[in-house]
Amino acid sequence: MIKIGYFSKISRVTVKALRLYDQIGLLRPKQIDNFTGYRYYDTDQLPMIQKIISLKEIGFSLTEIIEITKNNQGFLERLMIKEKEVKSNLGKEKSKLEKIEKYIEGIKKEKNMDYPIVIKELPEVIVASRRLVIKDYNELFKVAPEMGEMMKAQNLKCAVPAYCFNVYHDGEYKEKDIDVEICEAVVAAGSETKDLKFKKLSKTKAACIYHKGPYEKLGLSYGKLIEWLKDNNYQPIDFFRESYIDGCWNKEDPNEWLTEIQVPIREK
Repeated sequence: MIKIGYFSKISRVTVKALRLYDQIGLLRPKQIDNFTGYRYYDTDQLPMIQKIISLKEIGFSLTEIIEITKNNQGFLERLMIKEKEVKSNLGKEKSKLEKIEKYIEGIKKEKNMDYPIVIKELPEVIVASRRLVIKDYNELFKVAPEMGEMMKAQNLKCAVPAYCFNVYHDGEYKEKDIDVEICEAVVAAGSETKDLKFKKLSKTKAACIYHKGPYEKLGLSYGKLIEWLKDNNYQPIDFFRESYIDGCWNKEDPNEWLTEIQVPIREK
């Protein structure tokens, strides 16, 4: 017989754990001294303790291990189920890791690209515009080229330097059914159609900030711009504009996309 302390050493399981296993009926000592209460184990119990350790490492709970040790039938099936569970969790954790890494990378880029807010005058321009309700933001990649084809059909010439932007007419941020107006500065107005309109925008003073990175992070730059307006006693007098300088058409990496947020302003 081996005392619990020595059995603990050779099995590399704490005395506290061995007492718990005894209490729940998972691994009972071979003998308990009635006078001293000392627990004694036998060396033939070492394979059992190693099995318990292995099953715990795999992810089985103590309750499950008790069931397995009492009835070894179906053990292979249990292992296969656990294998699927671990593989599923592994995929989820990998996905989480990728998101964490992107988040860290984005924060590092934001620190290195902290663009200042500047006030500048937006010139008077004639714009071709198409206003419609899109089901989600991904639809922009479809409707913007369609507008380009409409302009091409009329042989319209874009202004130089190029100036294209979107205006969102909803009174709040929406993820679906978004009321957007796509605008492109042109040299001269063309013929209006059901989908294509023309208008002149007067020159105006605007607070502007560059945003480098994916569009889903634009909220960070919007927040910074709005706080700046409050702190500097300005108020918006028209819809915010998003002017797209670099995007999916010339940069594969969304972290390299460059957008200028422009908001026409006046002093309060």
